[in-house]
Amino acid sequence: MPFVRFFSLLVLVLTFAAAAADEPKRAITHEDLWLMPRVGGPTVSPDGRLAVVSVHHPAYDEDDAESNLWLLHTDNSKPPRQLTFSTGGEAHVAWRPDSRAIAFSARRNGDDPPQIHVLDLAAGGEARPVTFLSTGAQRPVFAPDGERIAFTSSVHPDAMDDADSQRIQEEEDARDHHVLTYTGFPIRNWNTWLGERQPRLFVQTIGQSEAVDVLAGSDLVARPGYDGVRSAGSSQLQPVWAPDGESLIFVASHNRDRFAFDRTHTDLWRVPAGGGEPERLTGEDSPEGADSWAHPSFSPDGNTLFALRTPRSEYVFNATRLAAMNWPEMSDEREIVLPETRTAGGYAISPDGSEAFLLGQDAGRVRIFRGDTAGGEARPAFEQEAGVYGGLSISADADQSPVLLASYQKANRFAEVVRVELDEGGHEALTDFTAEGMAELDLAPVEHFWFVSEAGRSIHNMLVRPAGFDPDKQYSLLVLMHGGPHTMWTDSPHLRWNYHLLAGNDHVVLLTNYKGSTGFGQDFARAIQNDPLRGPAEEINQAADVAIERFVFIDGDRQCAGGASYGGHLANWMQGSTDRYRCLISHAGLVNLITQWGTSDAVYHRELNLGGPPWEIPEVWLDQNPLMYADQWQTPALVTIGKKDERVPLANVLEYWTALQRQQVESRLLVYPDEDHWIMSGPNSRHFYGEVAEWLERWLGDQEESM
Repeated sequence: MPFVRFFSLLVLVLTFAAAAADEPKRAITHEDLWLMPRVGGPTVSPDGRLAVVSVHHPAYDEDDAESNLWLLHTDNSKPPRQLTFSTGGEAHVAWRPDSRAIAFSARRNGDDPPQIHVLDLAAGGEARPVTFLSTGAQRPVFAPDGERIAFTSSVHPDAMDDADSQRIQEEEDARDHHVLTYTGFPIRNWNTWLGERQPRLFVQTIGQSEAVDVLAGSDLVARPGYDGVRSAGSSQLQPVWAPDGESLIFVASHNRDRFAFDRTHTDLWRVPAGGGEPERLTGEDSPEGADSWAHPSFSPDGNTLFALRTPRSEYVFNATRLAAMNWPEMSDEREIVLPETRTAGGYAISPDGSEAFLLGQDAGRVRIFRGDTAGGEARPAFEQEAGVYGGLSISADADQSPVLLASYQKANRFAEVVRVELDEGGHEALTDFTAEGMAELDLAPVEHFWFVSEAGRSIHNMLVRPAGFDPDKQYSLLVLMHGGPHTMWTDSPHLRWNYHLLAGNDHVVLLTNYKGSTGFGQDFARAIQNDPLRGPAEEINQAADVAIERFVFIDGDRQCAGGASYGGHLANWMQGSTDRYRCLISHAGLVNLITQWGTSDAVYHRELNLGGPPWEIPEVWLDQNPLMYADQWQTPALVTIGKKDERVPLANVLEYWTALQRQQVESRLLVYPDEDHWIMSGPNSRHFYGEVAEWLERWLGDQEESM
């Protein structure tokens, strides 16, 4: 270890050790959670020497928040150095192939919308804009020659160039009315109503004034089913340059208009860098039976195209795997899969193209797996007892040993950038932005335990003890239920349902990965199909029984349960299926399966989960419908919702609230007018956590006795 780095680490350790000796550890507060620096995923330079990471310093007043880029030395020989100092923040960093400059999307000097800027790290100086599009520019990707940048922008379907975009915008601004008009699905995505804009792919030659819309006038963008990959309201084309720099590979759908009555998918497409009609590289002519593709990339030698592929089957859930194909023939497709057919997340390809490193969920952790690009099953890269890796980024120089960077976090340790040690296993931290904020916090590590459910499934759980834990005390139990359902409780510090903030000094928190959860293989995730609420709820209640029996410090007479989204659905199901809980907390939870099917932005998979639409099999839709059991409701409920939520629209929650009031169940309704599916603003988040704490204190705060 270099002396400078050793000395710096020694000073840091001694400083925080001294602070810890002076001050006892304490429970985390909302201020600690909200104001903690948020470290993004790293982007490593092609030569592997440097990396760039975004660090966000949040504030309760968004005008006071800051987000800037920092430069890291991957060998840890020098401390991180701040690169940008603007108030607007930067996003989607890309390295030039020579590792001497970066591009990113940002607002500068009042830019609205954002433009692509290039910062020459070798020459120094300020970042300079290289795009000037009226519709803005996002997600830059350097061409192999380093002189061109591909990016995406959202434009009107009729626009052929930026002059058209400006004219259309002026005509819209001059209207005396504002209306959204639709003739088919989809009309919304998450919390965004879809307007008259579509994602387009542009190429900008650096130094020229105008970018080329390479999709303008094509038959693809004229199709009613054209769209990119939808994610939380945005539409992404995920472009990459072909190795020769003559074309671009991107991801798009051509059948999104079937969204109301069929499953849709995305394909890989190729378009000339100068524009033209895209060529579809994957899929079939028929919309039925096609798989979905995403996140293409090339091996450093340019001979192999990789992409994530999610197959279609009779099941709603299908595990994603990594596919590899010879380029440019698109031949000899082979797959790299995770054990037990887990879903593959992000991935990185080794500089020599022989190995793939993949992220995969595994029993509360997100691990790094490594596999041969010739195909087959990947294996864990090393032993990992705890935590979550994310944001893999790898060097591209085949003459050097691979440099693999990632973010890493645990429930009791916020995210930092690490260099993954592939030979030795584990990692070495490259940043410590959150160390000062965490120094005085008492954050217990999660404890894992398993049990076999009454249905014969092995069920994974995590348990979090409160701050200042005393083994001789009795603590109440807060049962948290995750959303999805095809997600998983992870060993990570969630912002919206932070385990330690909810535990405080008084509660034990139980986190159960019920059937339907990911991270336990494809069959486990599929087990929820045709059993949307009853089976998962039974496993959650069984987990609470097991926890009470195994952990003698839990007071089994004082239990509450809560969750958001699908976790809120489960909370509402608990209302009529058990009386074990003293209180319930339901955020964005449906109470009527049929209402949710008809009002949400995503509908078709709901009828697939139950075997058909409501009018064909009404008995199935009513059997696990919480509203149908309102005559049994009696548990006090805290009900919360963002008024702008379109995934679980407000009417679904008001239906629950009305039934609670009709049945005279003690309850409290919180409607946040400026929030959507998530409570995202600092002041509202602080208020929400405060309300939850008061609700738990009201119903769990008595009978606190020593053993």
